[in-house]
Amino acid sequence: MSFIDVIKERAKQDKKTIVLPETGDIRTLQAAETVIAEGIADVILVGKKEEILKKADGLDISKAQFVDPETTDRLPAYIESLCEARKSKGLTPDDAKEILLSNPLFFGAVMVRIGDADGMVAGAVNSSANVLRAALQVVKTAPGTKIVSAFFLMVVPDCDMGANGTFIFADCGLNQNPNSEQLAAIAGSSAETFRVLVGEEPRVAMLSHSTVGSAKHDDVTKVVEATQIAKKEYPDTLICGELQLDAAIVPEVAASKAPRSEVAGKANVLVFPDLDAGNIGYKLVQRLAKADAYGPVTQGIAKPVNDLSRGCNADDIVGVVAITAVQAQQNN
Repeated sequence: MSFIDVIKERAKQDKKTIVLPETGDIRTLQAAETVIAEGIADVILVGKKEEILKKADGLDISKAQFVDPETTDRLPAYIESLCEARKSKGLTPDDAKEILLSNPLFFGAVMVRIGDADGMVAGAVNSSANVLRAALQVVKTAPGTKIVSAFFLMVVPDCDMGANGTFIFADCGLNQNPNSEQLAAIAGSSAETFRVLVGEEPRVAMLSHSTVGSAKHDDVTKVVEATQIAKKEYPDTLICGELQLDAAIVPEVAASKAPRSEVAGKANVLVFPDLDAGNIGYKLVQRLAKADAYGPVTQGIAKPVNDLSRGCNADDIVGVVAITAVQAQQNN
């Protein structure tokens, strides 16, 4: 059984309700059909039912819940909830109504905030910035969160590295150039996410172009300091840095470059020094190693709202829905 199949099975054990607001996109509707057929989650589709069904010609999405923002009797409650979320900005009920009727992302986010849905998946059409804006402004951050970040769950075929080819790559979708404190917080969040989703002990590598002092540069210093902070903040997690990528995942290289490290050569959580490195890294592995890349999945939001790559296919969306459902189970 593949890793994502395991996630799907976990999602089925305690079925959650996931809202999909991008119903004008056929990939979303294809994914909804699969999610419903496999019993991964209950699905809410935002929009006019007749228009969605016309778009989904030939697909069986009859067991989805269709919610039209213009006709739902829940609109007054959603307006109130959005005004509460944005009270510091002085949002009026009239403005909240306009947002909810015109922006499916905000409508879906309010459904999550108020508890009518357990999570939301979007980003096949919308930019990451727009998806995350709805999440941060409406659902807000989880208590104690130092920084919201985004990761990819990477599943590499025929690979004995990581957790049988499974890795978390972070941050690959949100924070452009995190400082040492932020990088340390991303490491802590990613380790906990790995525990929840993969069910194994995380081994966190703080990546750099240097391995334990082999190069000197301000960029290296940032990773060294981040590692020190992370080890202090998360003493029960195995964290090592700074490490080059080969030293992090290849045992033979680790034996030469970092022989005393408990992480080197065995890392399964890779924390990149900045967004450029993370984004390039995950795309290289996805395209050249034919890896499945699920994400960018957010961590640090009060309830799960997850993004998609606009280059995703329907199977990618199904995978992220399953991950979102498993994340939502942690809120029980």
